Amino acid sequence: MSALDTAPRLPTYADVEAAARRIAGVAHRTPVMTSRTANERTGAELFFKCENLQRSGAFKFRGALNAIRSLPAEQRERGVVAFSSGNHAQAIAYAGQLEGVRTVIVMPTDAPTLKLAATKGYGGEIVRYDRYRQDREEIGRQLAVEQGLALIPPFNHPDVIAGQGTAAKELFEETGPLDALLVCTGGGGLTSGCALAAQALSPGCQVIGVEPQAGDDIQQSLAAGRIVTIPVPRSIADGALTTAPGSLTFALLQQLGVRVVTVPDEALIETMRFFVERMKLVVEPTGCLAAAAAFSGAVPVESKHVGVIISGGNVDPAALAGYLT
Repeated sequence: MSALDTAPRLPTYADVEAAARRIAGVAHRTPVMTSRTANERTGAELFFKCENLQRSGAFKFRGALNAIRSLPAEQRERGVVAFSSGNHAQAIAYAGQLEGVRTVIVMPTDAPTLKLAATKGYGGEIVRYDRYRQDREEIGRQLAVEQGLALIPPFNHPDVIAGQGTAAKELFEETGPLDALLVCTGGGGLTSGCALAAQALSPGCQVIGVEPQAGDDIQQSLAAGRIVTIPVPRSIADGALTTAPGSLTFALLQQLGVRVVTVPDEALIETMRFFVERMKLVVEPTGCLAAAAAFSGAVPVESKHVGVIISGGNVDPAALAGYLT
């Protein structure tokens, strides 16, 4: 199994509540937006939770801040290490900067330039690797041991999962119960955290994770009833190029009855165009996964009240222009 077993304990909704208190006043309570055009297009009432407007540009800041603030003082003095293609990297670096904690970030050589620059700008010490030939988790473990750093992986960590769940907690507090919640899915941290919130605040809500078509490791794993590892996927959804779910995230997704669907890159481009043209929102390809499932019909939503997590907005302007031309 490629995912890190950082802790055996599965987080609960009580941990999501604790995370909400811990990050309050630092993480943004992001807006929930609606669109008459989106509703007409889908025949549903859609509520977009705009985590593209979160600090560091993605929901990842929630889990990063919660994890760092949960560390004992002596560990905070030594610092932390994380591995990420971009959004978790930025979030850890920024949370570390705010909290006065040293951060070392393992990033792939093909990480988006915008995300690499932002991570450096937040004070992250970057270690590069080849995602197709090297194991980022092994590099992270080695650095943790050599330098006494706390390893905070991007999804398979109870404090990260609990922090991500605060996005759905805020959404339900604003909208009330929903029929369904669509969540952008990479390693499953956001999806499992949101499922914990849904179970507590909207028990009848079906949580549906949405992966890129080329990176369906969680869909395959749930179908097989065990963690399945796939080759490194190739998709424009760079924040969801995982090869396997985490042990914690997979257990939660199974336990909470989460369903997973996939959408192709073409649907992500069409969704990016919709957000720019009709809602004036900049959303990265990965952040479009959940909305693309509603727009493309991958998830039937007609006549339903549906929450849609927009997970991030960190896309290079030149890349965005290229997608939309």
